[in-house]
Amino acid sequence: MKRSRVNQIMAEADEMIRRFGFILPPFAYWSPDEMRANRSAARRVIERRMGWDITDYGQGRFDTFGLFLFTLRNGKLADLQSGQGMCYAEKLLISRKDQISPMHRHMIKAEDIINRGGATLAIQLHGSNPDGSFGENVAGTVLCDGLETPFEAGEILRLKPGQSVTLMPGDWHAFWGDGGDVLIGEVSTVNDDLTDNIFCEPIGRFSDIEEDEPPLHLLVSDYESLL
Repeated sequence: MKRSRVNQIMAEADEMIRRFGFILPPFAYWSPDEMRANRSAARRVIERRMGWDITDYGQGRFDTFGLFLFTLRNGKLADLQSGQGMCYAEKLLISRKDQISPMHRHMIKAEDIINRGGATLAIQLHGSNPDGSFGENVAGTVLCDGLETPFEAGEILRLKPGQSVTLMPGDWHAFWGDGGDVLIGEVSTVNDDLTDNIFCEPIGRFSDIEEDEPPLHLLVSDYESLL
């Protein structure tokens, strides 16, 4: 993905987020130089990979196979393991019309996926086989706004604005905007995008960036190489 396209997606996402009454934190708008100047003060932001995240899953087809994310807050795995401290995370996501976020599950993270506004959010669900692998014919049960909701293997759950689903580790899911773009909230246990995303197909989690212009803001995947 070209950096110019990443910059464009950032601007479009910020506009949509503001349109629905959300404002990103101040560090979201730091330039790369400002991020470097504030590196010490922002060490928790950097260490916990908070910030901009735009992925085409390494496929080079963002409009049909991708996702926008912004990690607003994130705890530490050590706190989650000890059962005390900052055991939670929060993100904003944008899933565009018919833009697939591919089938995956998590090993550790439990998450609430909330339609914060826009079109309908479509989520396709599968259970796991006993070894945790993709259960093509495995049904299951999730919570929708706290209510137990059984699903058949491959069933598509459709969430209107205000509705939510709770996904537990082992719940395989893919999602997309149905009929338009969707602003999504994610409230979860500690988030680790480096190790806790298990995809059904062998794909990457992050984009390969072609530097055709300077970055507007750094992506979380830039922190190691550009700070």
